[in-house]
Amino acid sequence: MTRIGKGWTMMRQRGVKRGAAMLTAGLAATLAGCGGPDRVTVDDAWIRLPAVPGRPGAAYFTLEGGPTNATLIGVSADIAIRAEMHESMAGPGGMASMKPLASVAVPAKTDTVFAPDGRHVMLFDINPKAKAGRIYNLTLNFANGARIYAGAMAVGAADPKPDF
Repeated sequence: MTRIGKGWTMMRQRGVKRGAAMLTAGLAATLAGCGGPDRVTVDDAWIRLPAVPGRPGAAYFTLEGGPTNATLIGVSADIAIRAEMHESMAGPGGMASMKPLASVAVPAKTDTVFAPDGRHVMLFDINPKAKAGRIYNLTLNFANGARIYAGAMAVGAADPKPDF
């Protein structure tokens, strides 16, 4: 057996320690996952394209809360110049109204739904080349600095929402 030297032995020992640390961190993450997600996740994201070019579209999705409360402070889309969170509601005399939302609470371990006739993201100045059937990117920004990226299937104005 050839002796490689003291430096090699020390590097090998450090490698074993790093490997053990990575294994421990991975195991901890796996066990933490048994109780639910370790952060907010996005499911069932989709975009309704406008019926008339130049009009706004809308984005919808479900946020699954992580182990602690979170606050969504903004959403953007790669196919729109501007995006705003809104909430639709019945107003006086049954008239529908909509108000902008500066933030949305995402309670721990709870689903927060953005859906037609409720919370949604209005997408303004959508790229005229956007097509139904394609996936576009949403970026969700949280008060704690976290950012989540989600692919969202685009559907035409008269098409049913995607079947998730």
